[in-house]
Amino acid sequence: VQLQASGGGLVQAGDSLTLSCVAPRRTFSNNAVGWFRQAPGKEREFVAAIAWRGGSTLYADSVKGRFTISRDNAVYLQMTSLQPEDTAVYYCASARGSYPSRDRSIYTYWGQGTQVTVSS
Repeated sequence: VQLQASGGGLVQAGDSLTLSCVAPRRTFSNNAVGWFRQAPGKEREFVAAIAWRGGSTLYADSVKGRFTISRDNAVYLQMTSLQPEDTAVYYCASARGSYPSRDRSIYTYWGQGTQVTVSS
């Protein structure tokens, strides 16, 4: 199953971006979906996740209050007040279950990633 993440780009500190994640050949309406990011030389880290019905969300402490995850037929990550430390490749992933989790191991299908670069 291929997920497609899009919406990345080069922005300045304080700017906003919205990332999108779709699954062209299937829907993930019954699955939780998460966003992760990986900066050069660092481990992939959890950013945000949303339950299959969209009612429950989780955020990493580093993005809480700045990022918002939402979904309809796609899953979105609205990012505001971007900072240089947010620079990374952002990946979306579909979980085995319906509820959001910070545990990367429960996410079975991954997108190819979209680059977000924030200049100071």
